[in-house]
Amino acid sequence: MYERERPSAPVVPAPKPVRNLVPIGIAAAVTLPGLVIELGGFHPSPTVRAIVFGTAIVGAAFLLSWAAEALQVDVSAGLALGLLALIAVLPEYIVDGTFAWRAAEDPSQAQFAVANMTGANRILIGAAWPMVVLIGWVRFRRRAVQLDDGHSLELVILLVASLYAITIPFKDTISLVDLGVLVAIFAVYIWRLSKLPAEEPHLVGPAKAIAALSKGARRGVTIVMGVAAAGVVLLVAEPFAEALIETGTELGIDQFLLVQWLAPLASEAPEFVVVAIFAWRGATTAAMGTLVSSKINQWTLLVGMLPLIYSISLGEPAGLPLDDRQKSELLLTAAQTIAAVALMLDRRLSWRGASALGVLFVAQFFLRDHLTAFTYVYFGLAIIATIAQRVHIVETFRDFVAGWRGEVATPAPSHEA
Repeated sequence: MYERERPSAPVVPAPKPVRNLVPIGIAAAVTLPGLVIELGGFHPSPTVRAIVFGTAIVGAAFLLSWAAEALQVDVSAGLALGLLALIAVLPEYIVDGTFAWRAAEDPSQAQFAVANMTGANRILIGAAWPMVVLIGWVRFRRRAVQLDDGHSLELVILLVASLYAITIPFKDTISLVDLGVLVAIFAVYIWRLSKLPAEEPHLVGPAKAIAALSKGARRGVTIVMGVAAAGVVLLVAEPFAEALIETGTELGIDQFLLVQWLAPLASEAPEFVVVAIFAWRGATTAAMGTLVSSKINQWTLLVGMLPLIYSISLGEPAGLPLDDRQKSELLLTAAQTIAAVALMLDRRLSWRGASALGVLFVAQFFLRDHLTAFTYVYFGLAIIATIAQRVHIVETFRDFVAGWRGEVATPAPSHEA
């Protein structure tokens, strides 16, 4: 049975020692070398600049992540989770947007926009999702991560976005029509999240210390951290992108691969840390929920914004051009996502499913010439997982309908062991 649940206001965590604010100072400090180099007009080697600017982005991303987490005290938990996922990956958006903007003048930059976007999406599912399951097993000997009833909303939205994304590689561009469809999917997702009941947030470390401040102080600190961190990312994103490409040339490394994996690792490091802490403390549902929300916004807004930024830079409506390599990467990313959703049709990710996602992700680095084969493997895995979990499909969609109506399902027995 589905019953309406009366929303309850989030509980503000008890004050924590001042030492929990120390990481904020450290994160702010590591952004300084990047600011000094950029504002001071210094020109060290491309490798040094890539490291310094990348470190600055990591520091700023941590600040953004903590500020976004603290928002959960002031807004509904569902909406806060969506906002957390959106704000935490802001550096990813800015770096990717930089490549899309520059592609209007230099068409070769378009490949890097797609490289960064596909890398960011595949890291989430191939590395972060299995990480949560692994931590759950190491700490609590749980062989699966169970999502709460109501999270079918995220899974169905992610599936819809992925099924649409399959069509993009069969075109020559990521178009403004794609922008409209993907943004509409994300808007529906956020709208429904805002209607869900509030819950007590899971806060740790600096975010918990910020949330324990008085209402005015908390909001002031959150705004200052968010604005300052966003300013740092905006300032160093373009030089970081340039440094990555120059480093690839200097070291003889494939520039596409460097942008595809190094840039997302820098910008998403805070999210990995946050969900790892959640999982380590037993909040595996919160950890996985955060990752699913992040995947949704990256697979909708991050993809959709590319033609928009490209068109603005170009001065006329246009789609971001795709070559064969980019089409292959996009199709592989869509296949991976569909396989991941299929593995979670029962709203749980088992150690078998997590192992499959992790092994396939790692294997791609050693078999770069066989990405098409991996695409077929992911689609095959999706079919097998769907057949194996066919009995859960109706239940999942029933839970989705309940979430759509703003209802909360009676908790089902946990599958975790």
